[in-house]
Amino acid sequence: MSAQDQSDSNQQMVYVVDDDLSARESLCWLLGTEGIANRAFASAEACLEHWSSDWSGCITVDVRMPGKSGLQLQEELNSRHNLLPVIVLTGHADVPIAIRAMKLGAYDFLEKPYSDRELLACVKTALKLGREIDHAEREKNRAEIAIANLTDREREVMCLVVEGNTNKVVAAQLGISEKTVEVHRSRVMEKTEASSLSGLVRICLMLNEKL
Repeated sequence: MSAQDQSDSNQQMVYVVDDDLSARESLCWLLGTEGIANRAFASAEACLEHWSSDWSGCITVDVRMPGKSGLQLQEELNSRHNLLPVIVLTGHADVPIAIRAMKLGAYDFLEKPYSDRELLACVKTALKLGREIDHAEREKNRAEIAIANLTDREREVMCLVVEGNTNKVVAAQLGISEKTVEVHRSRVMEKTEASSLSGLVRICLMLNEKL
């Protein structure tokens, strides 16, 4: 990872992808006036070369570019499980393509010419969404690590508990004493850092596919 890429992973940033130099510079200047960190790429290929799952923020991408189009860039980012909101910038004739991009998961699209106010409002909302996604991903990763650290028995107890079973029922189903269930349950709460049963249920729902 380059020094620039390392820096990107430490802060929210708007990644501007546009082959038009004047458009790139204009957008980056506008973002800079609002104190919004940004990084520009002249092509989809350049963006993909430097893309990292550690990136935080959002991406603005022009639809029509030489080489890979904005739509192809989005498809490739999807295949890499990109979670950053993508804002598609498009000319009037490109609106049907932009709608396709929305169906691929783009956060929004702006039709050229757009106003500075419109662009900044869209970017700021996308960055807010990006922060929420970052927080959710950190919570999910923490939960995955916690669940992975449970023993098989602790996992069994946890699954039965979050289904609403009492310690007595759990003990009967697993053929162990209620006291042993209490010990396992306590360890589950400690390892997952769940402060309550509802917190434990939330963690399990977050990782439902893994339980």
